[in-house]
Amino acid sequence: MATALTELTGVRHPLVQTGMGWVAGPRLVSAAANAGALGILASATMNPDQLRSAVREVRSRTDRPFGVNLRADAGDAAERVRIIVDEGVRVASFALAPSRELIARLKDAGVVVIPSIGARRHAEKVAAWGADAVVVQGGEGGGHTGSVATTVLLPQVVDAVDIPVIAAGGFFDGRGLVAALAYGAAGIAMGTRFLLTSDSTVPAAVQDHYLAAGVTDVTVTTRVDGLPHRMLRSELVRALERSGRTSALLTAVRHAASFRKLSGLSWAQMVRDGLAMKHGRDLTWSQVLLAANTPMLLKASMVDGRTDLGVMASGQVAGVIADLPSCAELVDRIMAEAHRTLAGLPR
Repeated sequence: MATALTELTGVRHPLVQTGMGWVAGPRLVSAAANAGALGILASATMNPDQLRSAVREVRSRTDRPFGVNLRADAGDAAERVRIIVDEGVRVASFALAPSRELIARLKDAGVVVIPSIGARRHAEKVAAWGADAVVVQGGEGGGHTGSVATTVLLPQVVDAVDIPVIAAGGFFDGRGLVAALAYGAAGIAMGTRFLLTSDSTVPAAVQDHYLAAGVTDVTVTTRVDGLPHRMLRSELVRALERSGRTSALLTAVRHAASFRKLSGLSWAQMVRDGLAMKHGRDLTWSQVLLAANTPMLLKASMVDGRTDLGVMASGQVAGVIADLPSCAELVDRIMAEAHRTLAGLPR
């Protein structure tokens, strides 16, 4: 199925496996790439040396195109871009809009630039700056998310920009791919669906939590770091949502103490990092501490299997997913269903 996305990136199918922190490592990315999708390596939880090593590991596992997800606001973003260019990575994706200068540097090196956005105006901005495509995530998507549903946001963005648009938020099967194409998208991006595969390194006990979740078990909360964050209702989330300010602060301090040893941060560094994440928002002290520890809260679940201590970012589609296929099985299934769906449409 050729679309503007497959032509731009060189992948076989118009499917993207998103760059999920602690989840999208070399094994999952290479499995997605070998299946014909665009695998995206999550680099925010890696230092530059680890990133270079991970890129080389992916390269050793596949000869297919893949990408790396970057934080545009990272202090070492320039060094990470140099690694991407040096290692011949095909795609750079961003969770936050990269600067005009960063886009130009990547494009000059032949790297395809695909930022993720959650509003029409953001898509228009990065398109004007030279982005090659955009991922548009509606409110159904996991992690930090907006309030506008994909079915409303996607056509807005498709109509507003003249670069390929990739739809994210609420996709898990071939019918969704066809729906996105009908809206004018060039493909779909999925996080939770690829997290729930046998190629994922997420502990089995954590995957079981996702598989057991119903649609109403996936919530959006601001109680973790002050931003709307879609995730499963874990013990920590429940405790924060039913807590007052004092109780929430005690919960945050207890979790911060647990993670301080793992992260190597001092209390002063933890508070400083949390305050830096405020971005003018009115955060409580519990949110300041948890914001600084959000990567470790994710690691607790996604790596260590501690669902009692961590958070589990999740798209709403977790409530309708019931199996753990391999990436190859998943991609083949989605594409077969998409072709059947297209063939069954009235003519």
